[in-house]
Amino acid sequence: EVMRDTADNAIVICSIENFDPMGVHTGDSITVAPAMTLTDREYQHLRDLALRVLRRVGVETGGSNVQFAVNPANGDVIVIELNPRVSRSSALASKATGFPIAKIAAQLAVGLTLDQIENDITKVTPAAFEPALDYVIVKIPRWSTEKFAGADRTLGSVMRAVGEVMGVGRTFGEALQKAVQSLEGGFPDCSGWTDDALRTELSHPTPDRLAALFEALRRGMSLEEAHTLTAIDPWFLGEVADLLALEEVARDAELTVETLTELKQAGFGDAQIARLRGTDAASVTEAVRAAGLVPVYKRIDTCAGEIASRTPTLYSCWEEEDEAGDQELPSVVVLGNGPNRIGQGLEFDYCCCHASWATREAGYTAVMVNCNPETVSTDYDTSDKLYFEPVDEEHVRHVLGREKPAGVILQFGGQTPLKLAHSVGPVLGTSPDVIDLCEDRERFAAFLSGLGIAQPANASANNVEDARVLAHRLGFPLLVRPSYVLGGRAMAICWDEGDFEAAIAEAVAASEVGSVLLDRYLAGALELDVDALCDGETVVIAGIVEHIEEAGVHSGDSSGVIPPVRASAASLGIVRDLASRIALALGVVGLVNLQMAVVGDEVFVLEVNPRASRTVPFVAKARGLPLPALATRLCLGEKLADLDVEIPERPQYFVKAPVFPWRKFPGADVVLGPEMRSTGEVMGIGPTFGEAMAKALIAAGTPLPTEGGVFIGFPEAQRREGLRIASVLAHLGYVLHAVGRTADLLSEVGIPFVGGIAPESLLELGRVGLVVQAPGNSADDRGGVPIRMRAVQSGVPCITNLAAMEAALPALRRLRERPLDPIALQDL
Repeated sequence: EVMRDTADNAIVICSIENFDPMGVHTGDSITVAPAMTLTDREYQHLRDLALRVLRRVGVETGGSNVQFAVNPANGDVIVIELNPRVSRSSALASKATGFPIAKIAAQLAVGLTLDQIENDITKVTPAAFEPALDYVIVKIPRWSTEKFAGADRTLGSVMRAVGEVMGVGRTFGEALQKAVQSLEGGFPDCSGWTDDALRTELSHPTPDRLAALFEALRRGMSLEEAHTLTAIDPWFLGEVADLLALEEVARDAELTVETLTELKQAGFGDAQIARLRGTDAASVTEAVRAAGLVPVYKRIDTCAGEIASRTPTLYSCWEEEDEAGDQELPSVVVLGNGPNRIGQGLEFDYCCCHASWATREAGYTAVMVNCNPETVSTDYDTSDKLYFEPVDEEHVRHVLGREKPAGVILQFGGQTPLKLAHSVGPVLGTSPDVIDLCEDRERFAAFLSGLGIAQPANASANNVEDARVLAHRLGFPLLVRPSYVLGGRAMAICWDEGDFEAAIAEAVAASEVGSVLLDRYLAGALELDVDALCDGETVVIAGIVEHIEEAGVHSGDSSGVIPPVRASAASLGIVRDLASRIALALGVVGLVNLQMAVVGDEVFVLEVNPRASRTVPFVAKARGLPLPALATRLCLGEKLADLDVEIPERPQYFVKAPVFPWRKFPGADVVLGPEMRSTGEVMGIGPTFGEAMAKALIAAGTPLPTEGGVFIGFPEAQRREGLRIASVLAHLGYVLHAVGRTADLLSEVGIPFVGGIAPESLLELGRVGLVVQAPGNSADDRGGVPIRMRAVQSGVPCITNLAAMEAALPALRRLRERPLDPIALQDL
């Protein structure tokens, strides 16, 4: 990472080395800073080359990323690419060094030079000083490939990671272990793999390669064979081998002060040591406490401690000198969201940032704990103190021991902090018991029954055998839902016994406590998301998001609109009443999200989340309310009556649309269901629903054609909706293409279409600009899968849900009228 200004001052911010060899996208590779395996001569050569590249290409100002490949056999160097802008690596380099690359690049762009810009971290040195590191950082990507059944998991030149973590330590081994501890389930157990399976994994990498490498070396594979299979540098392999040698110490040696110190300095966690010794983590924690060992905290300060800094970014290590410092104001700790992954992404980072700012404004020292270098919450100026640590029980406990805060806020970081509800404290806001009640599907069902509130017929099971009995009692179709998961992990709609058998074992395994809820599936229901504020006495309904797709599509994958366009005024009145009753009965303090389904005149409650939900940023922007900040003030003890919350009237429509990584995962079906697979979302604003929808679809990468051909296919069970859509498309002048039963249905009602051409051929010839291919249930959708896959790989928009296509029709009409008008959020 390099930077240059208009006066030709040029500096190197950071060197970052890939753990994986060429062939694995750098976004999918483990990376290390500073570079570990280069000699000083090699490093200086690359440094000089990077600056020469900038000057030769003509990058006059700003930050750039220059990537090199070095042949370890002969030292030959190849320039892979130059990114004359901030990049993914720039964010990592900023967090690794404390040097705010994007901010300084902006200052350079308006004419300042590096020597004129003050280093925000030291406040005494200019930005022209190159950062120095006296620690090691390791970034490990976080994948969600389990969400894409049937897709190739091999790592290659196409990036598939959806997030990353950063571990910081005094050594490579310590940093690597802290990064692994930050992954939250992203490090599989390979102990049951065969030797051949391990060798295949090492030579053909997937997201499991690091775990497979540990297991292979643990079984006695030589470093030479491991290098031959992986092409990973021998130095890194030797470091992994050293950690495995310490595993033997952790397993067999007496836990003396010296042994524990050695293990802790190598990054071993209490739970990790306990697993190796076949005991519980609490006993190891007690041994560490009895030995008088506590971590100290060092600063990420850009200058390796040579100059006094004011940086608030800290990391733990097991040495003697502590640099955390104390503050006059009492502190409040906000627990962050950990690595981005499908189901838990930047929406929770948004909430954590606003919580930190609101805590500071309320007169407290705002303390953040997070391990995600991609987030704003880990920027050096978002909080008063930032602990760059894994968001797990051990590391959070040590931070709380150092800070002794007035309280801890859990409700903004998604599922990650909620898992710690009973091991940290004091908890500010909604109590841990209420969190448990809503996460435990059986307790929650009993709670709703006690209030006399309708819910889908349901039952809870703790094993596969009980689930089979209950499934037959409830009848199909069923929705299978594990407890304590986010993003709909392992949720499935089961239309028959075959679907159920395929889904139930995975659901039981995915549940944190082995509990699974079976719900009778409400086919065709209208689903609503409700976000509200509650102080235990009063409730403010912040917003109601109407899902565009019917119930059964995960809320994170469904498009949504504010205000609702299909729900009746009577139904919305019931929804508001139920939300208030439930929030007050639970005693929620802060934010609460409720998901409901409307069937006819009846409203069913599907689930309640007593925390920030992924819809909070969308609702906050659409309704003009700083929801996380208001919720933070409630957590700190204020009341809604004192906050004078007013919801401004806005005549516009706001549409949220998901963004999917389908082209990254060829082989995965693109049909939406109860397990979330989107990796982001966009928002469209317009004076009409059609305009807002059109903007959202364009922003999400689903641009609708205003003319040309449309392939349409739908099952017999949805003939009414399908024929209505086809009729509108034909009336608008689109050329419809259909085959099979859909062609028969169109013929029966006289809707013009072109038949007899295979959809794959239409896509190959470029005759269609849109594919509408809705599946039936799992038993009658065998032919639709390849059509949808081909559309995605051809770059043709593919809509697999007829409710979504009906909602797109007003957008089509609006796009054909005139250009769209931009609307600034601040002008509303």
